[in-house]
Amino acid sequence: MTLEELRKKALFQNTIDTWIMACSENNTEWFSAQNYKKFIDYLTKNGLRMQKFPLCIKESGGMYERGKDKTQFAEMLSQETDPNAAAYTLKLNDEVIKLVRQFKP
Repeated sequence: MTLEELRKKALFQNTIDTWIMACSENNTEWFSAQNYKKFIDYLTKNGLRMQKFPLCIKESGGMYERGKDKTQFAEMLSQETDPNAAAYTLKLNDEVIKLVRQFKP
């Protein structure tokens, strides 16, 4: 799935799903809390407006690339106190998609 396909589902998306789709497009590993935190830091430093997203871990699941579980990833992030480990909501417009695609971990 591409970021445009994700946007078709809903204009506002959570950053975890956005992260997974961006990694999928780049054929890179998404199951890294460190790289996810770098991603959130990158978005913040580039002035992207995001709202904290109260992600329900039990409902966030789904198996992705090589059988990795999004619920486990969200649970791992929830154990951290770093604000960059949180889930946020962002508006997936063309500008944001371009910014997301420019991120390199």
